Amino acid sequence: MSLDLLPMVLATVLAAATPLIIAALGELVAERAGVLNLGVEGMMVCGAAIGFAAAVETGSTFAGALAGIGAGIGLAALFGLLTVGLAANQVASGLALTILGLGLSGLVGAGYVGLKREPAPHLHLPVLTDLPVVGRLVFGQDGFVYAGLALALGVAWFLWRTRTGLILRAVGDDHTATHSLGLPVRLVRFLAVLFGGGCAGLAGAYLSLAYTPFWAPAMTAGRGWIALALVVFASWRPGRVVAGAILFGGATVLQLHAQASGIGLPGQLLSALPYLATILALVLLSLGRRRGGSLAPAALGRDFTPHR
Repeated sequence: MSLDLLPMVLATVLAAATPLIIAALGELVAERAGVLNLGVEGMMVCGAAIGFAAAVETGSTFAGALAGIGAGIGLAALFGLLTVGLAANQVASGLALTILGLGLSGLVGAGYVGLKREPAPHLHLPVLTDLPVVGRLVFGQDGFVYAGLALALGVAWFLWRTRTGLILRAVGDDHTATHSLGLPVRLVRFLAVLFGGGCAGLAGAYLSLAYTPFWAPAMTAGRGWIALALVVFASWRPGRVVAGAILFGGATVLQLHAQASGIGLPGQLLSALPYLATILALVLLSLGRRRGGSLAPAALGRDFTPHR
């Protein structure tokens, strides 16, 4: 690969990783609180549709991003009401949420298929953006990319440097003990679910407002499921989420370059490369866990019904 192309390729990898970083961080917080939300894909695609529609109608990328966040929070609130409030099965509710999100996005986005708009603006700082290699990579991204990286730092700080983060992790590890101490288990879980939904909606909005930028049905293409896998891959740690997302982004860019170069392999195989890379990473991580390492929150996926 030419050195002249390296900055562009690295920037493309980071762009491909950004929706995964944002969505996976939201799911990580929800799972740290003990809630398994399999509806990330549905919230992402709904955020993409509603965010794009809002951006087209208002002419504002920022308004589109807010609408995407709102769409994710709305679906997450429904999921939280079922699972946290009514103690419904989390796996079944999450799958139903994905189906609902896919259907709702198709309905909302029906009138916007094929429309295009200007992508989210990129940062440009005189001199700094023009620096070789690091200039475009560090000082030439759009606001979503910087928001994703800031979110990773913020989540890491919140979970391990604040009392509220400690409470959230305690709820995810033993909701019975934390409830006996008088801590609001259901409130903590519900807020964590809303946060995860907002992140998923923002990740979807990024796809339709910056990464493509246009709306097409099911344009998330399984990224919500990859975000779920990344949380496991990362052992529920934000820094590893970023590393795993960049790995997936690199695999995505690699398959695009491989298809363009005409190396003779089937296009379907090359398109599956990012997903195969994620599966391989999960297998290697599972094997490595036998020697120690982080484990899932002990109360993950377990319903909580307070005893009066």
